[in-house]
Amino acid sequence: MSIRTILTYPDPLLRRKAHPVITFDAVLQAFVDEMAETMYDAPGIGLAATQIGDPRQIIVVDTSKGKGNKDFMVLINPRILSSEGRQIDEEGCLSVPELTSNVKRFKKIVVSYRNIQGEEVEIEAEDRFAVVLQHEIDHLHGILFLDHLSPLKRQLYKKKIKKLTGITEGQP
Repeated sequence: MSIRTILTYPDPLLRRKAHPVITFDAVLQAFVDEMAETMYDAPGIGLAATQIGDPRQIIVVDTSKGKGNKDFMVLINPRILSSEGRQIDEEGCLSVPELTSNVKRFKKIVVSYRNIQGEEVEIEAEDRFAVVLQHEIDHLHGILFLDHLSPLKRQLYKKKIKKLTGITEGQP
């Protein structure tokens, strides 16, 4: 296994929409293992395949926050089936360094996905877990949490990145 490089804003690959996984095999398992290793090394609580340059609809999450037992999950081809309520929670992102901000998300969601064996699964998620899933599923659609911020906050962050790197979004 190896730790992958996490792409950071404004890398254009982060805006690419992911495609569904159709083959569930040992190669997929090995890739998911690398995703988990990368997420834990970062350290993070979620990672989408698009964040490491792979265009497949795969996310890994672990919201246990190092409390001993890992609560690791793999969600392949995830879709939000229903949602209710609203909440505001502070978010950060491995692909959007040096920025945390409050983001408005659904409080409760129902998600359909395939597990690593390809079996269809449905789960309900609430509160922080719902936020994490929405954040990672957004990545699969080319959406960053930055896109949920006010225009002023978003512009200030973009200026900061341009000053640090000299690169703006949309540049090669």
